[in-house]
Amino acid sequence: MAGNIVRGALGKGLHEVASAEDYARIFEPESAGVGPSGLSDWPRPFVLRVAQLEGLSFQARERFCVGLNLFDTRGLALEHLTKAFAHWADLISVEHESVTVDLSLHTAPVSRIRVAFQTPTELKANGQDAKAQFSVLLARARDRVSTLRSLYGTGPLEIDFSGLAERARAVKTVRSGLRDVEVERRSSRNGQRHGIGGFMGFAEYEGDLTEFVPYLEAAHWTGVGRHCTWGNGQIATEVLG
Repeated sequence: MAGNIVRGALGKGLHEVASAEDYARIFEPESAGVGPSGLSDWPRPFVLRVAQLEGLSFQARERFCVGLNLFDTRGLALEHLTKAFAHWADLISVEHESVTVDLSLHTAPVSRIRVAFQTPTELKANGQDAKAQFSVLLARARDRVSTLRSLYGTGPLEIDFSGLAERARAVKTVRSGLRDVEVERRSSRNGQRHGIGGFMGFAEYEGDLTEFVPYLEAAHWTGVGRHCTWGNGQIATEVLG
């Protein structure tokens, strides 16, 4: 719920400090007939990282930190978001750094990894829950990275999507510890409640994983699956062998 609260406050602040055009581009982007096919609404150019605030409450004047990963660095999005945070609370300081993930192959072969699902993650295939099925995890990570690059970066990934997917299906899940987490948010517009939960825990995979690791490392920053803006789908990948 921390992500839902912060996102709501951020949206209200951004509505006050930015023009309608800038607000829409950052907070409610629409395709307008351009960009990747099949997307009526673009993914937002940011994700929140506020899991450390979950379950906490703060009194007036208490300090806390909010993390945000921003993918659109070409315009004034960072400036507008900073002003939006300052409109919501007393902004003490802003720290930022650039992160680049190299999607080329790792130099050393990788045959076993452990993926930690650090926040609720929802993965689906053909409308059905896919839990931590590796081929689905890899496909969602790959597609999200490619879409964000297409909309806010240097362009879509120029790779063999079908070949990558085929090779991913050969990877086996050898160990896992997953639990379902139920979370709901209430829409401030219509009062309706929507589920934004998923599963958390870990899964270990074996196979020829070398080419897949960079996409999972990128997904640590972008999130994977549904509701990434709230901070869902945060993963961390550890090479075991």
